[in-house]
Amino acid sequence: MTLDPVHVDGIAKLAGQVRETVETSDQEAAAEEVWESFLDPLWQDGTEILEPLGEQRRRKVPIEDIALADPPFPTQHGLDSGTINPTTFKNGLVLDVAQAAMGSVPSDVELHRGRTIIMAVHSNDATLGFDGEWQGGDRGYAKRRVLDVPQVDRYEQRVVHALALYLAESQHALTNADVVEDLFILDGPIYPTGVLRWADRDTELADLLAEDDRPKTVVNNYVDLVERFVERDVPLVGFIKNSSTKALTRALRRKTNAPWVNDTAFFRRILERRDDDGERQTDCLTATNWFRSRGGTDGIMAADGDALGIERSLDPEAYEVTFFVLYDPRSDLVFRVEAPYAFTKDPECRAKLTRQILHDVAREQGPPLAIGKADELAKIDRQGSEELTRRIERTFETDREREYNDIRWGAVEESF
Repeated sequence: MTLDPVHVDGIAKLAGQVRETVETSDQEAAAEEVWESFLDPLWQDGTEILEPLGEQRRRKVPIEDIALADPPFPTQHGLDSGTINPTTFKNGLVLDVAQAAMGSVPSDVELHRGRTIIMAVHSNDATLGFDGEWQGGDRGYAKRRVLDVPQVDRYEQRVVHALALYLAESQHALTNADVVEDLFILDGPIYPTGVLRWADRDTELADLLAEDDRPKTVVNNYVDLVERFVERDVPLVGFIKNSSTKALTRALRRKTNAPWVNDTAFFRRILERRDDDGERQTDCLTATNWFRSRGGTDGIMAADGDALGIERSLDPEAYEVTFFVLYDPRSDLVFRVEAPYAFTKDPECRAKLTRQILHDVAREQGPPLAIGKADELAKIDRQGSEELTRRIERTFETDREREYNDIRWGAVEESF
């Protein structure tokens, strides 16, 4: 430990000073005011960016009761993708490798074996091209290809990561869509927000998103996925474990004192229940109603959004993002659940989706089992990532670029 106890005590006193300042503002009252007065609907620059579907309300359900109830959907399929994380090599290449897998409840060993693998590669040498055709592997259970990502002067790691991750995920979903019978759950949002956020991050990334076909192809896959499941009348949802969206809180700051760092912090405040002694009550899951969202990146897929110029075959409203928020007091975690408006415009479908997700979270004390299985299948742990990177180094006949912190924090062993 680099801090002496006297310094730890001093820092704790500083924290106490900050706490006293925070406690002078009544965040609970502010949250209640926002909930009661600003969300039905929430306007920003003349546009409804948030609108309740049905009655705006909060609900609570005993955890034990909902966990033991029969789920509305007899079978569920989940999808996730994992990567080795972006890596820069001494030969100037930056790459990431992603694999996507699908899990099912009940289990399907044949389905679980399938993989879609993408190696996304960036080079500043315009004479090089890496795009390849799809290749098979593992006796037909795997599909893999190299993706040549667009050239950028900055953000190379961000670009290779996003395109590898979302292309693997969306392609695997489209390949296996027809095996899903009752409910399909993506581990994450229903659209690739990691790509769509480029429009707001930087001029270079915004131009790339608007002008290059490769990121548009990735987004188009998700549009195709929505159309496929609407055509088959099988609901599609996205379960977001770590939502960082700020569309709601940014809009609120123009109207009132909104002290929350992001939307998750606001929803935690209105969904958390405490007793008279201030202790958190942990017997019930709590959730909001469904909302129709057109704020932030959700606006791109709104009925009046341009969808990046991608052709849409359904009524544009069908693609709009809708969501509800769920709070699990056992872990003090907030989850956001998304679905296209094509499904949630039906009150009965909304109710079934809500009951299913509440049932799953109550039983699993976390994400639904279907995406829990997909996560286990798709994730590339640190040991696997290191082994794969060393294999790539040998193939390239060069090393990854290392920094002092790699040695300082034990990420790379020193060799002499």
